[in-house]
Amino acid sequence: MNQLQLFLPCAAGVEGFLADEVHAITGRSGHDLMVGRGGVLLRGSWRDAMGLNLHSRLAQRVLVQLSQSLYRSENDLYRAAGEVAWEIWFSPRESFKVEVTAQHSPLTSLNFAALRIKDAIADRFRARRGQRPDVETRHPDVRIHLHLTTDEATIYIDTSGEALFKRGWREDKGDAPLKETLAAAMIAATGWDPHGDSPQPLYDPCCGSGTVVIEAAQIARRIPPGMLRRFAFERLVPFQKHVWEAMLDEAEERILEHSPVGIYGSDVSHRMVDFAQRNAERAGVGKTVQLRGGDALQRMPPCEQPGLMLLNPPYGERIAAAGTAGRDSRERMAQVERAGRETAQTEDGVEFFSQLAAHWKKNYSGWSGWMLTPDLKLPGKMRLKESRRTPMWNGPIECRLFCFDMIRGAVKPRKGEASGPAGGDGA
Repeated sequence: MNQLQLFLPCAAGVEGFLADEVHAITGRSGHDLMVGRGGVLLRGSWRDAMGLNLHSRLAQRVLVQLSQSLYRSENDLYRAAGEVAWEIWFSPRESFKVEVTAQHSPLTSLNFAALRIKDAIADRFRARRGQRPDVETRHPDVRIHLHLTTDEATIYIDTSGEALFKRGWREDKGDAPLKETLAAAMIAATGWDPHGDSPQPLYDPCCGSGTVVIEAAQIARRIPPGMLRRFAFERLVPFQKHVWEAMLDEAEERILEHSPVGIYGSDVSHRMVDFAQRNAERAGVGKTVQLRGGDALQRMPPCEQPGLMLLNPPYGERIAAAGTAGRDSRERMAQVERAGRETAQTEDGVEFFSQLAAHWKKNYSGWSGWMLTPDLKLPGKMRLKESRRTPMWNGPIECRLFCFDMIRGAVKPRKGEASGPAGGDGA
């Protein structure tokens, strides 16, 4: 157990940030830490596996590779799984489930591939222990992952259990909530460091149920993302309770009582602000984040020091983009409560985004605004030039994280438009 081959899958575009995080958590580098497609490969210890489950904000799971071999048929899969020493990982008392993913596999049925792995595990236990573990498809004690490429089969055992984005604090949520791992990736991409030499405040003006600000507050307070949940490794044979409890105690001692910087959130829906507050309290940061209701087009900076705005406005398959300024207040609030978030004034959101850019430039001089969107033409709609763009995926949706550096003045008017009262040149 001292030298394991670990694989930490993550969202596309996050691999480099995850490698940096894994290095910070484990100290591994060089040949012991490699960036792969869709994740990070690591040579590490059982203790590393537990520590990564506790501390990683970007990984989806922590998997231990048990077998890698060429295959041509389901019989090859049965043979490979039968050679794995499953009995050193779990006992017949634990239930298990086999999950299969594939890229260009020649096999006609992934369900049959999973069945052959299941049969091999059951047969090995029966031969060596005289009894076999049960299969449980909904809430298994142990998850086995099989990944197939054109000719290679890799078998993993999952040390995480539930996916790592399930931190244990989210109970109140609106429509299409942002996954915690993606919120953490957005924060990592900005380079925001609350413990650096020049820490900046962070503000999400479309905070929804609070995912971004809660992740930021836990980072600022050094609260591990896995502190509130249980893990599959606690049911595996190598698990030693006293070692794990010592790791938890060590992590708890590092938690800061207060954040070094201000962390703020607001949303036009007071219902969502209430959700965010309750989620923050469950996450242990209820007094760390400062949450208020308010339209993103009207809300002024939450503090005097310029900082970083980070937001994921609703869009497309999620919900129409934010912004309701200028409407009758009763109509606006009724629409907000129906949608659960701010609603676009126009079908494509052009009016909202141009108004938001003007509001930012007039009132947020010195701030940087970071926005995750699937719309590659967003800078044009905002009539701003981005200083950075980072590819990221929100589930199946390809997005960009744009950074806009705010300079006082209004955005340039479109052709045929007169300058507004704010006037001035754009960035």
